[in-house]
Amino acid sequence: QVQLVESGGGLVQPGGSLRLSCAASGNIFSIYAMGWYRQAPGKQRELVATITSGGSTNYADSVKGRFTISRDNAKKTVYLQLSSLKPEDTAVYYCNFDLYSRGRSIYWGQGTQVTVSS
Repeated sequence: QVQLVESGGGLVQPGGSLRLSCAASGNIFSIYAMGWYRQAPGKQRELVATITSGGSTNYADSVKGRFTISRDNAKKTVYLQLSSLKPEDTAVYYCNFDLYSRGRSIYWGQGTQVTVSS
């Protein structure tokens, strides 16, 4: 059974930084795209960033130049470096893997809270 485990969330002051990690475990044959999404209170879940198996990245306009997504294929892990954080970045952040286990499916992490406040 595939599991995604996230870590790295927390409380940070405006202008601060955090690094989120999401590691996959289980019977995984291939990992295609990885991504990060977030959901703020009262809002829909939105795309933050994605990275393909070839390393191509895509970012939401609101985080371009401040967040960086990366992946370690050997560790089956995706990272999100959050910098220059703003209060509006406060949300639960979810990782997302497009992978092949018993078939090709999308898997989600459990979510990690990021709060930006002074």
